[in-house]
Amino acid sequence: MATQAHDAKHLRDEGLQRSPDGVIFAKAVAEDRVVLTFDLDFGEIAALTKSRKASVILFRLHNTRTPHVIDRLARTLADCADALEKGAVVVVEESRQRVRFLPIGQGEE
Repeated sequence: MATQAHDAKHLRDEGLQRSPDGVIFAKAVAEDRVVLTFDLDFGEIAALTKSRKASVILFRLHNTRTPHVIDRLARTLADCADALEKGAVVVVEESRQRVRFLPIGQGEE
């Protein structure tokens, strides 16, 4: 399997595993990172902050085994790289992903 070069940080490695979601999201914004989560709150936080800076990949999978999640993540990163760069919430499901650009509601009718 080919290795992909991504600069990823886990909350445990940063000592943030018990931090409020808002603190975690603020750190993602400050470091221009994408939040990977199963927690619906992060999509809502991204929408409410009207931020274009931190994107969120929200997993809504039935199969949460690590190899499956990694496979879906790899496909999502390949398919949605431009959206994630611009600022988006990407909802990853078993067979598709849905993209909502940030800020949500701006330019939408």
